[in-house]
Amino acid sequence: MGTRDKRVDAYITKSAGFAKPVLRYLRESVHKGCPGVQETMKWSFPHFDYHGIMCSMAAFKGHCAFTFWKAPLLKSAALQKVNREAMGNFGRITTIKDLPPRSSLVALVRQAAQLNEGGVKMRRAAPGSKGAVKVPTYMMKALNKNARALRTFRSFTPGAKREYVEWVAEARTQETRARRLATAVQWLSEGKQRNWKYLSKK
Repeated sequence: MGTRDKRVDAYITKSAGFAKPVLRYLRESVHKGCPGVQETMKWSFPHFDYHGIMCSMAAFKGHCAFTFWKAPLLKSAALQKVNREAMGNFGRITTIKDLPPRSSLVALVRQAAQLNEGGVKMRRAAPGSKGAVKVPTYMMKALNKNARALRTFRSFTPGAKREYVEWVAEARTQETRARRLATAVQWLSEGKQRNWKYLSKK
């Protein structure tokens, strides 16, 4: 039997007007797809547990986000990121129309629940396969021009470095890449991680 957490109720109530129906839609879809799900709050936003963390949702000033913790193992074209600048599996969610139909979302939740129930683990990269991060030459040139940004970047873990590298490199146009690169250098000079906006403020 699943549970509902009053803190999640409060979170939804305090969210922006546009976010309320989106969060309710997500919440009900999760419960429909996994009746045994347990609600909780982690890192200041709602999580749904079922034999471990299964998925989570969050609301920000201008959009919402939803994340399946084992998204790479789920089979669905709907999980293609619409906007790489937003965390989560569906990009920036501002209305229910930005999400898959209820039936498709429920089906994804069922898949995620089965993975957790079966004890399926995310495959870890083989030692050394993802340890070293290949930084594009153009990015290193930009970092070398800002000592503080370079120092911050070098202090990061491989995973934190990769988040910046992939964000810049995956830009579809030269203009977007240049803009992201400039933003990356600025954030790094301020000691910020790529997804600093989403980190819990204590």
